Amino acid sequence: MSRPAWPLVPAPFPQARLRRTRMQRWSRDLVAETALKPADLIWPIFVIEGNGMRQPVKTMPGVDRLSIDVAIDEVAKAAELGIPLVALFPVVPAERKTADGREAVDPENLVCRAVRAIKRALPEIGIMCDVALDPFTTHGHDGLLIDGRIANDETVAVLVKQALVQVEAGCDVTAPSDMMDGRIGTIRRALDAANHPDALILSYAAKYASAFYGPFRDALGSGGELGKHGKATYQMDPANSDEALREVAADLAEGADMVMVKPGMPYLDVLRRVKDAFAVPTFAYQVSGEYAMLKAAGQAGYLDGDRAMLESLAGFKRAGADGVLTYAAVDIAKRLKAG
Repeated sequence: MSRPAWPLVPAPFPQARLRRTRMQRWSRDLVAETALKPADLIWPIFVIEGNGMRQPVKTMPGVDRLSIDVAIDEVAKAAELGIPLVALFPVVPAERKTADGREAVDPENLVCRAVRAIKRALPEIGIMCDVALDPFTTHGHDGLLIDGRIANDETVAVLVKQALVQVEAGCDVTAPSDMMDGRIGTIRRALDAANHPDALILSYAAKYASAFYGPFRDALGSGGELGKHGKATYQMDPANSDEALREVAADLAEGADMVMVKPGMPYLDVLRRVKDAFAVPTFAYQVSGEYAMLKAAGQAGYLDGDRAMLESLAGFKRAGADGVLTYAAVDIAKRLKAG
């Protein structure tokens, strides 16, 4: 995006008074450069086995794990608020987890059943599915662990099968979050060959090995035995931003329709660089740790939690995000609808 050269103010004070447009609510609204609306929000949902089930996530205030029937009701409410897309994350029972994550490619797994059920009830809502093995593996890694290391090419072969069963179940947006090299192109070719040329790919193109994912792993029970290095051998180093541009460029060249920067607030500089460099649909994920900090601080009375949440999401938009994944999507959409 081209920007005018400074100075932007043609006249000095007192002829120019920048406060003039801030004096009234209507004038502030009139000149606002950034607008956040419900259609900008993507709501991540944790789904569990059972019926009529709602389990609070201890480390994520206000977030519940939902059985499929309850999730349908909640997604209907989100759709009525104008939220266009939900992202499903399965809480896989421990007895179905294996070292190779084979449950991920079962067409009858929890996430595929959830997709089919939600689509039957609410065909107009968009559904996004995570493509990664961490909910399904005993060790909690996003890929296959072979001889103490995450094997790239062998993992990609499994991810392709995972993406196919999700799309065949009715998933609209397949979202590889694993950070294996070459997986976008391989998945794109497989989807096209299976007569799914219109299936969207939203790549977690710049996903960092962050300390902000802890509550998410609590919610899924996917912490496993990650080891002292965690996921640093395949997720990005928080010190790097040039590398993010290389990752995004590679994924777009391989056929990604949209890209993601994750986490959100600590990486607004990366988000801005990606949007400026590529001008493609670009999303940010307000991850579990970011969400939990704001909610906990609000509950403790350290800040106005609702205003802080809204401000943080507006910050993503201002930095260049076309949309934001946030666990606060429903609450924020209600607030926006209420004016």
